[in-house]
Amino acid sequence: MFHHSFIMRRMFMLVFIALAASAVLAAVAFGIAGRTASFNHDVEEADAQFRKMTEVVMDSSDELSIQDIYVYILYPASVSNRSYFITDAEGSLVAPESIHSGSNANLSDAVEYIGNNLNNDSVWTNDIAFLNHSFYSEQTMLIKAPFQNDGSSYYLIMLALINESDDIINDYINILLLSTLAAALAMLVPTVFFVELVTEPLQDVNRVAKEYGRGNLKVRANENHVGEAGELASSFNSMASKLSKSINELTNERNKLENIFNVISEGIIVFDKDGTVTFSNDKMKDIFAKVQHKNTFAAKLQIVPFEVFWEDLQECMTSGENKKRVEESTNYAYEYTIIPRHDADDESICVGATAFFRDITEEHKLDMTRRDYVANISHELRTPLQTLRGLIEPLADGMVKTDEDRLRYYNIILDETLRLSRLIDDMLELSKLQSRTIAFNMYPFDLNELLDSILARFTPVMKDAGIFFSVHSTTGKLPTVMGNPDRVNQILVILLDNAKKYTPSGGSITITSDYNEEIGKVYISVSDTGQGIHEYDINHIFERFFKADRARGKKGTGLGLAIAKELLTYMGEDITVESEYGKGTKFTFTLKKAEAANTWE
Repeated sequence: MFHHSFIMRRMFMLVFIALAASAVLAAVAFGIAGRTASFNHDVEEADAQFRKMTEVVMDSSDELSIQDIYVYILYPASVSNRSYFITDAEGSLVAPESIHSGSNANLSDAVEYIGNNLNNDSVWTNDIAFLNHSFYSEQTMLIKAPFQNDGSSYYLIMLALINESDDIINDYINILLLSTLAAALAMLVPTVFFVELVTEPLQDVNRVAKEYGRGNLKVRANENHVGEAGELASSFNSMASKLSKSINELTNERNKLENIFNVISEGIIVFDKDGTVTFSNDKMKDIFAKVQHKNTFAAKLQIVPFEVFWEDLQECMTSGENKKRVEESTNYAYEYTIIPRHDADDESICVGATAFFRDITEEHKLDMTRRDYVANISHELRTPLQTLRGLIEPLADGMVKTDEDRLRYYNIILDETLRLSRLIDDMLELSKLQSRTIAFNMYPFDLNELLDSILARFTPVMKDAGIFFSVHSTTGKLPTVMGNPDRVNQILVILLDNAKKYTPSGGSITITSDYNEEIGKVYISVSDTGQGIHEYDINHIFERFFKADRARGKKGTGLGLAIAKELLTYMGEDITVESEYGKGTKFTFTLKKAEAANTWE
């Protein structure tokens, strides 16, 4: 923990720096004070010794000569660091008579210094002078005292060497430094304990803060710590509770918005100011399934496969104005709207954009179908109406003279009226089927009886048209099927009428039934040997008002096959077509086997 605690490292560093600084300051202060005290002590001691020696010399000056005083009194008293000598009143050396070679260099300097400055009061303080005084080096102290001998004036001079670099002081300084080091080591344990005591609540709060940074707002700091640490923990816990509540509220709101975005039919993409996608709803995963991606290496075209969209996005964020466009082709149609997002504090700054995509392919197809439907209805209604007008106007103008011609006109008018009535009935029935406003019951019935009835009814009709007609089953007797027999009969009639219309005399029309036991379905096929359907018409054969080979002038509304498909779709069944132009056509639809074998009456 020591290596990982910043406070602990800094606390130890502070303690050691404080102890080291105090030790250094104490050593410096002790050294200065000690040297000063030692210096003063040596000076006082030398001065005291000199005064005693002066008294001795003065007491003996009447009895002994200068040389005898030096030989018998001063010379024996001289030691290595204190020397005595006598000068005359002018400072010339008297005893000893000379300084011989090899003598103390300080003595030679002192004799020369005294000879030059003995009577210079500016260098003497209380008869004491220092030669080349430097505080941190060995000192040469001179003390003078006048005395009389044999009527002449002389000076007793004492040279004392004062050494301020006292070994005792150095020893004391070393002891002080060692004691400081020992104190530092002794402070290690209480320092660790104190730092642990201080840093533990901070580390606890730091651990909790890191958990908050990872998104875990459930942890809480210990509020039982005393003082500011406990208050800090309490503040952290309060902040976490409020932050957790705010995040939960924001998350709930975001989830609500995402759920709304994901269930709506529009695709939504949110871009930042650099055009990078920051959000897209689920609809965007498959909304462009109809579009063939041209450039698979362009990442942005994998998101929105329209180059013009990215140009509009850039222009939208540059100008700050909405962009709306419809992008369409033969297989698809899309409408998109791009809305810029502005900075909350500065409306002139665009911080991104939101794009809304809507697949309007079916709407376009519906609109086209609606236009075609109206056009087809207009065309189909105009033909009988024009025929009726062309017959009624001559009758009204009296242009038809004979009863025979009038009867023929009336018969034609009746046929066109019935044709118009059938057209309107078919359109109403198809409209009801497509809007699911028509209802009919589904129940088990015997398909064998229905096919026998069809055979009996259409055999004479086909015979008159010179067409061979037959009904047979490849799997024998068919099972009971589920559906509405009247509507199945209607489907067969539509298919047979359609086949008869396009099958020439000498051709054949066959109803074939087949039961697939594995899937429980009966397949009924109506095949003819007529002219067939072009391959470019076969995909439109079940559309309203569509007629193959209109140039041949075949009568009909073009709604029969559309009605047949809607009826089968209503019953949950399928119908398919196979055709080869010039050889014939085959329509096949399915009916489910009934779970109960009994038929309803």
